[in-house]
Amino acid sequence: MVVQGHAGNIMNGAHVVFRTDASLQIGTGHVMRCLTLADALRQRGAACHFLCREHVGNLTSLIRRRGYEVSVLPVREDGVLSAAPPAHAAWLGVPWEEDADRTQACAGGTAMDWLVVDHYAVDARWEQSLRPHCRHLMVIDDLADRQHDCDVLLDQNLGRDAADYATLVPPDCELLIGPNYALLRTEFAKMRPHSLMRREPSQLRRILVTMGGVDRDNVTGDVLDALRNCLLPPDCRITVVMGSQAPALDSVRQQAATMPWPAEVHVNVTDMAALMAECDVAIGAAGGTSWERCCLGVPTLIAVLAENQQRIAVSLDAGGAAINLGEAKLPNFKLAVADAVDWLMNSSSALSHMSIKARTITQGDGAQKVVDKMTSLSYV
Repeated sequence: MVVQGHAGNIMNGAHVVFRTDASLQIGTGHVMRCLTLADALRQRGAACHFLCREHVGNLTSLIRRRGYEVSVLPVREDGVLSAAPPAHAAWLGVPWEEDADRTQACAGGTAMDWLVVDHYAVDARWEQSLRPHCRHLMVIDDLADRQHDCDVLLDQNLGRDAADYATLVPPDCELLIGPNYALLRTEFAKMRPHSLMRREPSQLRRILVTMGGVDRDNVTGDVLDALRNCLLPPDCRITVVMGSQAPALDSVRQQAATMPWPAEVHVNVTDMAALMAECDVAIGAAGGTSWERCCLGVPTLIAVLAENQQRIAVSLDAGGAAINLGEAKLPNFKLAVADAVDWLMNSSSALSHMSIKARTITQGDGAQKVVDKMTSLSYV
């Protein structure tokens, strides 16, 4: 039960349940942003509980290391996946009815104060079946491609508009739209002043490569291949960040060891804000880390690794905060990387211009804003 605290900003005793997954197919971003929100809620006194299916590439161990209880949902042994809507229904691993029933059972006998769902395979049918078992329901989405039955919907992406969800949510649903609500860990806001200050004058000496926690197609390797043929300064340094679940991790380590410049591979980093702050340019996927880079004013060469990243890449490029390299699977991707890096090397103002544009997109306090909204609705 929620107990109101001082000035209505405390959620002492609130029972918050997260339904989200990570896998080699889904990636790690959904779980990671839910963990960020859980951290912010825990600081306000809430108790958070995760429900995650045991897909290959899951992050249940990481969630436990972060101090949260995890209920593990089994994968169907028959391997039958849904072909019914929504478009990503197969990512759930089971029929939505089965997932909803198991979610209810694992959440415990008492009503959830908040159920937060971050999953492309879930739509209004699943949400409606859980409504009697939670006081409030929140959806985190990026796609605006299906109906939802929720009290709050968060879409943190640039280029998204509330009108995109006008016919997809109930009339009284609170819409939290845009990068001002991006779920970033507190260290990014704390590192922001240092990161912005060190970007003047601009230079290109340190390159950060980060293609997500899984990088199933080894785009990282393609980027390193492209950099090998660039006219980088002799004192350039390359930092690569990968997740322990990345299939090409060993290959990338071997590749990094043969680069013409010092190249380090970091795995499951806990200091991403510091690594971003110290780089001069990032080459990264157009996922959730886009908002981390923007908060720190990091110029970015941005790659599209999944369909849902197209809008982000186009919007950041149009706003001058990044250079859109296009889809990483296209045959000209390596050439696009090399051309962009060489252009930056020959431009005296491009890095500074991108940094100025990027830093205006978000200041890094989105998680607190989301928790403020959840807290205010908890007492309605």
